[in-house]
Amino acid sequence: MRPDDFSAYPIMLVDDDTEALSLLKLLLRHDGFTNVVTFDDSQKALEYFEKEETSVIVMDLMMPKLHGKYLLEVFSRDKPYIPVIVVSGESQIESAIDCMKTGAVDYLTKPLTVNRFTASIKRALELRSLNENIMLLDKSADAVSRPILPHTAAIITQNKEMFALLRYAEVVSKSRQPVLITGETGVGKELVAKAVHTMSGLRGGFVCINIAGLDDLMFSDTLFGHCKGAYTGAHSDRDGLIMKAANGTIFLDEIGDLNEYSQIKLLRLLQENEYYPLGSDNAFNSHARLVVATNRNLRQRVNEGKFRKDLYYRLCTHQIAIPPLRNRLDDIPLLLEHFIQEAAHGMGKGRLSYRKELIQLLKTYDFPGNVRELQSMVYDFVSRTTTTRLPAMLFKQIIEREKGVSQPLKVQGDGNDAVDFNSVFFSTFPTIRQAETELISKALNIANGNQGIAAQLLGITRQALNNRLRRTKRLASLANR
Repeated sequence: MRPDDFSAYPIMLVDDDTEALSLLKLLLRHDGFTNVVTFDDSQKALEYFEKEETSVIVMDLMMPKLHGKYLLEVFSRDKPYIPVIVVSGESQIESAIDCMKTGAVDYLTKPLTVNRFTASIKRALELRSLNENIMLLDKSADAVSRPILPHTAAIITQNKEMFALLRYAEVVSKSRQPVLITGETGVGKELVAKAVHTMSGLRGGFVCINIAGLDDLMFSDTLFGHCKGAYTGAHSDRDGLIMKAANGTIFLDEIGDLNEYSQIKLLRLLQENEYYPLGSDNAFNSHARLVVATNRNLRQRVNEGKFRKDLYYRLCTHQIAIPPLRNRLDDIPLLLEHFIQEAAHGMGKGRLSYRKELIQLLKTYDFPGNVRELQSMVYDFVSRTTTTRLPAMLFKQIIEREKGVSQPLKVQGDGNDAVDFNSVFFSTFPTIRQAETELISKALNIANGNQGIAAQLLGITRQALNNRLRRTKRLASLANR
């Protein structure tokens, strides 16, 4: 049974070294944590874990009877909502990565520093609180049906998956742990990052940096700042953007492109919550919340050796994956209306209208550039229009231009995978009549029965499509006699 108030349960310490246990307990008491239970026997610790609840577990790795790695596996499997901090004399990176892959939320090496240990405990307690809220959110019947939050008004959606995503963002926004936002180019990662910042209630500002193409010097100077004389041209001290984002949020876009040396510095920032301006020997504490985003597959980058494993596991505590526009076609009507009116207002045009078939036409396109591409196409569409009624045929021409003549025609069906017409005929070679029948059937299916859209897809008039449908029906009737 999940506890209703995790703070009522003790912090659990497990280490076969009794002196280490006493020291850790003393450190916790000094910081105000009085409810602490200790175990120098790993077997008894497991028995207690199975019967009782605890807020956070701090454990050693190298222990007799039951090895710490085994305990970590059991703890993470049976009660994954309880954060586990590993404390070990091993300072090997692979050991730390292995533990975090298994489920540990932090990995500390001995000898411990007081600030690092207590900060890790506080982060774990915060994470436990978030886990509680997320579990309640998962069980909530109206988690995806409630109205959109006012903090996310800039995100235009009526999609259930997006509602659930934004509810999750609301929960994790209160955390000081980093948030990783993933998604294809143009899905709105920065908008979600801004929503996380707004919902966090942080008093500071939202500072955005696109780190794609930055070398280590530029990254360090931009983020951490520099002292006078740090390099040629550094004529005075300059604060970095992380200082500007104090008590707020710093958003690093395109984190998947971060170079190797900068990754090490970012890892230190996450582990120690401190940084060094260029040319300075004095460490500064960071007071900024970190949100990062990428359109790359970070796990694949890790496997390719292009992204550090330990940094990846530090960043992925809270993950928000934004679906592409082709997977939320129900948002197209809202987005279309918004962008048309936005473009019309910006260009000094009056209110514009369009036929409903335009929406169905848009749903036949897979939008590789997602919402940003739709916005650009609508602006182009509105700028070319001289009447108050927008012609769907003009938008079809814009879509065809974006597709490019060299690409196979791929369109999105109603809940089905994209159809590649280059592979429609895969068995025996069809006759012209069979090919025509198959193409008409596919076009009507994609257009949800709308003959106007189907005719546009086929490159013929609606009347010509009607004539072919009547002929096909007549031939089928004769064949059945």
